Amino acid sequence: MDFDPVLLAPRRDRYVAAGLWQDRTINDELDACVAEVPDKLALTAFQVETGETRRFTYREMAQMADRIAIGLTKLGVGRNDVVAMQLPNWWQFSLTYLACSRIGAVLNPLMHIFRERELRFMLAHASAKVVIVPKSFRGFDFEAMVDGLKGELPQLERVVVVCGSGPDSYEALLSEPAWEDDPDARKVLTAHRPGADDVTQLMYTSGTTGEPKGVMHTANTTMSNIVPYAERLRLDDSDVILMASPMAHQTGFMYGLMMPIVLRSSAVLQDVWDANKAIGLINAEKVTFTMASTPFLNDLARTVTETATPVPSLRIFLCAGAPIPGPLVEQAQSALGVKIVSAWGMTENGAVTLTLLEDDDTMAATTDGCPLPGVEVKIVDDDGTAMPNGTPGRLLLRACSNFGGYLARPQWNNTDADDWFDTGDLAFLDDRGYIRISGRSKDVIIRGGENIPVVEIESLLYRHPAVAQVAIVAYPDERLGERACAVVVPKEGRTLEFQEMIDFLKSQKVSTNYLPERLIVRDAMPATPSGKIQKFKLRDLLKEELSK
Repeated sequence: MDFDPVLLAPRRDRYVAAGLWQDRTINDELDACVAEVPDKLALTAFQVETGETRRFTYREMAQMADRIAIGLTKLGVGRNDVVAMQLPNWWQFSLTYLACSRIGAVLNPLMHIFRERELRFMLAHASAKVVIVPKSFRGFDFEAMVDGLKGELPQLERVVVVCGSGPDSYEALLSEPAWEDDPDARKVLTAHRPGADDVTQLMYTSGTTGEPKGVMHTANTTMSNIVPYAERLRLDDSDVILMASPMAHQTGFMYGLMMPIVLRSSAVLQDVWDANKAIGLINAEKVTFTMASTPFLNDLARTVTETATPVPSLRIFLCAGAPIPGPLVEQAQSALGVKIVSAWGMTENGAVTLTLLEDDDTMAATTDGCPLPGVEVKIVDDDGTAMPNGTPGRLLLRACSNFGGYLARPQWNNTDADDWFDTGDLAFLDDRGYIRISGRSKDVIIRGGENIPVVEIESLLYRHPAVAQVAIVAYPDERLGERACAVVVPKEGRTLEFQEMIDFLKSQKVSTNYLPERLIVRDAMPATPSGKIQKFKLRDLLKEELSK
């Protein structure tokens, strides 16, 4: 695969000189862990449905990463080849990334909620050579789904199945044979290790373009975020980090997979969110830190209260993905006895702003934090003029952790000649330099921390024979932050029922998480003189409906 991270070179000298890009890769960090703390527990992976637990020391982790890396080369995977992986938070996720990094391959994590429609585009756009899936997860047959797509993906050479049977299983091809004992193993493992500016991660994000965008990251862009993030939270090698957020998002990937290795600390993975199970893991593993979206915090605080089971080891819960309601901060602090930290970030940058541990507790509910070292933010109007503090405008940022660009779509990079990236969010700055996200200029709904690709779902609904006009808008939800409502104007003589809409979208193989959860049928849409639908009026209409 030919990668085009055009945003890297113009800022390299500046960030190297500032000490923000230190040219260290995950290979360097893992090798250092083996040298310094080989027998320390590195990873505990817990599967909720089976109860299975798998543990690795740093020595065992490195050995397994080497084994899987050589196994991948035997499948024809080489430098800059894309290995797509649609796994939950299993140990195979972490180890496959480390293995890809050994041989210069690029990992493309895919959310397990994706179905044929999303995968068809992403696997083709990334020219994935190998895709790794579970045989089944949460009752869904991933092997059958991907097998049904192979005929449409000529560049896809191999489907590898975790917990599968036969010659295509992950176990038979990668994790069980002692590939590391091959005579040429050392040469294979060192010949093509990536540099700090080579693309090592390709992660898709939804936006306003009508198709997912492939975000390219390198060691320098990710490490320059992880280090100051950990420093601000005062995390070190004594911490135990629980990650129940999906590792196919940056939250899980950067802070549940990479950060523990950088810190020489211990990671605990949970594959299905269950607050009772999380409480058990926190207490059994002495977890000190976790990061997740608001619903996780709400569930954990409620369950601790209901079960009267405290979590005394837990010190910090970092909450991102949606604003934290003030009452929830109070309830969670009372129930959990932890510091609640709010944060804001993107797939393109990782965490950008965090509140400080010494901040007053109300800050977590009223702000999204202040920039990390190496990050600059500014608020501007549509003409690029800086806005005064307290006045909302477009949020721009310039950061050492900013991505390398969108794969094969540089025209969408949203970055000007001075390296300012337009986030698509609206925000304001206060007098202390803290930001508050106040809205979005981009047409995206964030449901429980997961972006819903509004444009794509609207485009699909326009294909329905009963639909003349459609607009999808957000409405507030106490637990998930937002949910999606479809507003439809039917064609003359036609109508549309909610279940009919859902059945149609399911027939298009859309992820369940992307389905609208309400339907409003109207005779006409509010529109500008030029005919553009006024979604802000639809959102107001929806608020009125919900308040009745």
